[in-house]
Amino acid sequence: MEELIPIVLFLTIGGVFALAFYLKYKARHDVQHTVRLAIERGEALSPELIETLATSIASPYADLRRGVIFLALGAAGFAFAALLGEEDAMSPIMAVSTFPIVIGLAYLGLWFFIGRGRTTA
Repeated sequence: MEELIPIVLFLTIGGVFALAFYLKYKARHDVQHTVRLAIERGEALSPELIETLATSIASPYADLRRGVIFLALGAAGFAFAALLGEEDAMSPIMAVSTFPIVIGLAYLGLWFFIGRGRTTA
């Protein structure tokens, strides 16, 4: 029974990521379907509408949001390890918490060097 705990943990994490990817796919598919229907009906698509649809899919602040969220997850892991107070558990929890911190820093770097250069309407 004890072997199931890490298996369920990693399956849950994988399920959350799979659900997030599916929902993003579904949102893009719905936007493309709506545009396709409008074109088939002969409706004119204004450049403003197309720009709005494109920016709703890829926000210029997406990297900033992801970076802050990953940094918060890493900081929460460090705080949990510190509040736990058990020496045997602190090091592994802090080691695992460095991964979201590094990912968050990478997203913030992307936002700083690339994302801020984009013009927003």
